[in-house]
Amino acid sequence: MKVPRPWSARAWLDTAHVMIGLPVAMVLGGLTLVLIVAPPLLRRALPWFTRVQRSRFEAFQGAHIPPVRTPSQWRSPATWRQIGYHLLSPFVGMAAAALVAAAWGGAIVGLLSFLPAKLQGPPLEFAIDLRDNRVVTIFMVIGLALLLLAPVLARGMAAMDLSVARTLLGPSRSELGQRIETLTESRAGVIDAADAERRRIERDLHDGAQQRLVSLAMNLGLARVTLTDLPEPAKEAIAQAHEEAKQALKELRDFVRGLHPAVLNDQGLDAALSGVAARAPFPVRLHVDIERRATPTIEAVAFFIVSEALTNIAKHAAATKAEVHVRREHHRLHVYVWDDGCGGARLDGGTGLRGLAQRIDAVDGTLRLSSPLGGPTTIEVDLPCE
Repeated sequence: MKVPRPWSARAWLDTAHVMIGLPVAMVLGGLTLVLIVAPPLLRRALPWFTRVQRSRFEAFQGAHIPPVRTPSQWRSPATWRQIGYHLLSPFVGMAAAALVAAAWGGAIVGLLSFLPAKLQGPPLEFAIDLRDNRVVTIFMVIGLALLLLAPVLARGMAAMDLSVARTLLGPSRSELGQRIETLTESRAGVIDAADAERRRIERDLHDGAQQRLVSLAMNLGLARVTLTDLPEPAKEAIAQAHEEAKQALKELRDFVRGLHPAVLNDQGLDAALSGVAARAPFPVRLHVDIERRATPTIEAVAFFIVSEALTNIAKHAAATKAEVHVRREHHRLHVYVWDDGCGGARLDGGTGLRGLAQRIDAVDGTLRLSSPLGGPTTIEVDLPCE
């Protein structure tokens, strides 16, 4: 815990949190004690009491305590935890406020002990003779010590109050575990839905737009060959349209292949990665050892990793060769990509590797990158198969 300075904003915020917390806790604790004999009224008022305390922690401590859904059942653990906090907080607040006020008050009294007696009006009157320099020195040393202790004490009391509030006003460990499980399932559903949507787009483009472009290119090619008696400008226009159609068809095929190749669904990673390796402008040694296929989502991520890695090598690494190894061990899929290029790749160096890392994180995978200047570069990825 960083020790705040007496004149820092943190010290005054902690002190204000403790001192304001006492009357707030006493009011809310008293209302809770009164309303405990009327459960329906307390059940309605309890969320409001908790919001007031939660707002205090957020205002003075910058701490967000996650809200808890208060069930309608009176015997719910969450309900009783909140009741327990509101009944306990006045005692915690009283002890904390007394200690902090005594520390700040003692610091002020001790440091003002050097004032002449005629200036020491109530409440700064001392019962001892302050004309003795030794007594004044002792008082000033004590005051200075309390001045340094008061912020630490206020910080500690505020932290203790926050710890109690997190335990009693926030969700329990079981509730947090349920939330994490729900979020994990929701994220998995979103990832699967996105992958299914990519496959649908690939299928629609392959069966729709791509077939139309093939037909258009064929018709233009046929017209280019057969219509030889047309004026020269017309023949040039047909020839140009034919070349544009072929180029558009090539770009669409590359896009569809990168989006989600159909061979990945039909024949798996080995066949899909073989096509990627064959299209690379440098030799790629590929080894795939998968006895049992992973889920479609994980296969898509593995394909994207290898495809993006080989694309980055071709663009930036000036490599003469590369190696790709994919193997499955129990419930993990390991992907290893190596090249003999110039190295210097960084995860924050461009959108390619950053997008790769985000795609891996989305399925709870791990990424290790080693790329010293001068090479070689290795990418090691570990993906869950289930």
